[in-house]
Amino acid sequence: MVKRLGVAIVGLAIASPAHAQSALEEGFAGALRGCEEWVLNPASWGDGLEPFMSTVGLGNRMGLVESVNEAALPPREMRVANYFWRINSTEDAGYILVVSDQVPMCHITGGGGSDLQPLVESVLNGEEFRSHWEKLEDDSRGEMTTTVYRNREEPDFSMAVSRANSPGQRLDRVQVVVTAILDFGG
Repeated sequence: MVKRLGVAIVGLAIASPAHAQSALEEGFAGALRGCEEWVLNPASWGDGLEPFMSTVGLGNRMGLVESVNEAALPPREMRVANYFWRINSTEDAGYILVVSDQVPMCHITGGGGSDLQPLVESVLNGEEFRSHWEKLEDDSRGEMTTTVYRNREEPDFSMAVSRANSPGQRLDRVQVVVTAILDFGG
């Protein structure tokens, strides 16, 4: 019996990923997938939202809401025909994904009672994100760092990700802001 239990435990250890994503990491990664999918693959939502939701992969943790706070809205010029997706990652923290069916853009904000900075960095440095986005430049000002990325599939699609420079900052306000737009003017 002990030998079988030991084999079972070893089997579980082998089957487990080296780094399991937390619900907050999964929420941010899903918001980024949703952003890219919405802008680059309108067919995934044009005839119904099921294909889009499936690609995002967050299930019932993501849902449409009628409105969001001002702090979660994109810049004014992107506030056209918007859809607001709330991503509930934990009881006290999560993300808002704002998209448009007329402007090829997306806007993500994240905040709450949990420190998002370490997990945002983890997602941005992860293989999935790096395989889709090329880092172009960093700019640090005060307690914030902004990194600009270019999509590897569609070079006219760029994204700016602003977040705290180090852990433990900005817990009382928006902790991460992502704005991406497909610029046909190139």
